Amino acid sequence: FPLFFSSLCSFELLPMNLISSPKFSSSSTKSFSFRFLLCLFLLNFFCVLSFASLRSHQYQQNHKKPIMILANLTSCSLFMGSWVYDETYPLYQSSSCPIIDSQFNCQMYGRPDTDYLKYRWKPTNCEIPRFNGLDFLLRMRGKTIMYVGDSLGRNQWQSLICMISAAVPRGAQTQYITGDPLSTYKFLDYGVSVSFYRTPYLVDIDSVQGKRILKLDDITKNSNAWRGVDVLSFNTGHWWTHKGALQGWDYMDLGGKLYQDMDRLVALERGLRTWARWIDANIDKSRTKLFFQGISPTHYNPSDWTTGTSTASSARTCYGETVPMTGTAYPGTFPDQMGVLNEVIRDMNNPPFILDITFLSAMRKDAHPSIYSGALTSEQKANPDHSADCSHWCLAGLPDTWNQLFYTALFF
Repeated sequence: FPLFFSSLCSFELLPMNLISSPKFSSSSTKSFSFRFLLCLFLLNFFCVLSFASLRSHQYQQNHKKPIMILANLTSCSLFMGSWVYDETYPLYQSSSCPIIDSQFNCQMYGRPDTDYLKYRWKPTNCEIPRFNGLDFLLRMRGKTIMYVGDSLGRNQWQSLICMISAAVPRGAQTQYITGDPLSTYKFLDYGVSVSFYRTPYLVDIDSVQGKRILKLDDITKNSNAWRGVDVLSFNTGHWWTHKGALQGWDYMDLGGKLYQDMDRLVALERGLRTWARWIDANIDKSRTKLFFQGISPTHYNPSDWTTGTSTASSARTCYGETVPMTGTAYPGTFPDQMGVLNEVIRDMNNPPFILDITFLSAMRKDAHPSIYSGALTSEQKANPDHSADCSHWCLAGLPDTWNQLFYTALFF
């Protein structure tokens, strides 16, 4: 094509006074005009063809690279992957964070190893952006974020505050308002507030004649605090199975009838459906970004990650674990609560984005406070088989990855 084009259009343009002269015949004029118009047409066609070829080449080249995409697109298996050792982590030092509960502050309370801080989550078929605290504040300027749920939500809330604080300029103005059930940390220079609302069951608990009544059909009191928030992230699950001294209620109220107990997964489903109805009726997703965190796993049973170990050998056995698990199969028993959560969310008209941290967290038997927690006495620390905390997570640590995925789902 280029040779043909060159041959056809190799003539020199003639001066206008020669074209208009009597010596330049009418037939010559027509021939020149035809060749000139044909050349313009071919030139335009060649440019269009070249541009299309270039776009195709760029598309192919771009799709050879790892894709950084929205978390909720099926082409990115955001929550399936592996843990990669990375010397550039952690994103902050616990000693420099303005707000970490003693229960989560493992380095302060004597944890001797640090490798657990240096693992980065690598999804199977895509890349995720490194968390940037200043970018987060600029994107969220003037807005509110609220974590709603139990102490795992508090774990994640404090992690986000630490991650942002590590990036803000020195001298930035902040404000911390602590309370129960609501606590708020504000980055005043950016108009951003990050809150935690404690409600382990999401639905309401009333006190009647000194008895705690878990209202499976009522969420009116708690939900008043969630209205008008720009980003809401919910979690629940663990407290529904607690019994004895850890049980947070005396009776359950379902349909106006009191129960001393019932199947805990049935109770969880009824409570979640009450929450789901409120969300469907009250949350405008064009105004509010909505998340629900998957069930955070525990590591109390060594048979989940070892073979030939008796489950009765110790009660709490994440003590001494220093490296993540590997593989693609879920270790141990998948949490029943996650099945209930998925079923309820599937039936919603206005479903949240599920921050499905269950599998990737299950691989992190090394990331719990264990005995390195200010919540334990010296006597308890001397008996890790019965007192180590294998439910919560160290900060810095695993909840930072939860927030990196939260950041990815929000903005990319």
